[in-house]
Amino acid sequence: MSELGPIQSPRRRGDEPFHDDGHQLHFKLLGFWQWSASDLVSNVTRGALAEYLVAQALGVAEDAVREEWAPYDLTAPDGTRVEVKSAAYLQSWHQDRLSPITFRVPKTLAWDKQTNRQSQATQRHADVYVFALLGHRDKNTLDPLDVSQWEFYVVPTRLLDNRKRSQHSITLASLRKLPGPSVGFSGLRHAVEQAGRTQATPARSG
Repeated sequence: MSELGPIQSPRRRGDEPFHDDGHQLHFKLLGFWQWSASDLVSNVTRGALAEYLVAQALGVAEDAVREEWAPYDLTAPDGTRVEVKSAAYLQSWHQDRLSPITFRVPKTLAWDKQTNRQSQATQRHADVYVFALLGHRDKNTLDPLDVSQWEFYVVPTRLLDNRKRSQHSITLASLRKLPGPSVGFSGLRHAVEQAGRTQATPARSG
């Protein structure tokens, strides 16, 4: 039997052809990406896009591959572990009203890719949470590739752990009371670094 350890996925280019046992077919990997991920407003794709934007802001997107089942989404250059959550007012389908903004933030069991085992205790595994809100409200001009249409709220995990209200989700109104105002794309790296230092500083009692 061949080795059954974890697969280290290579970073693809998009020009790799599909083939039939070595015989090249007429379509390429880029076509699959275009077919599967062009709807940037869909919940699943928007979530991945939000992670990518944060990774770009942190300078950790190049030569990297997204790991879907990791206990947290990204590691900043200074070692800060980052979890990214996304939401939007606008959806791909017909809406009678704008979507209310709520982010799910449950504590989870970590899964180890190397051992295929879960941890025993539920917790938040990141140091910092980035809540990425696609805040644009006009479907005629919505463009998820325009970073000016996004708002980013950066929160040390400690603040979520210490909340007295729901530990499973947080509304936008409650979120805005935690870290202060949102930051734009250009200020995101600094905000994550600052939140990471806050998380690492022991909390003062009393």
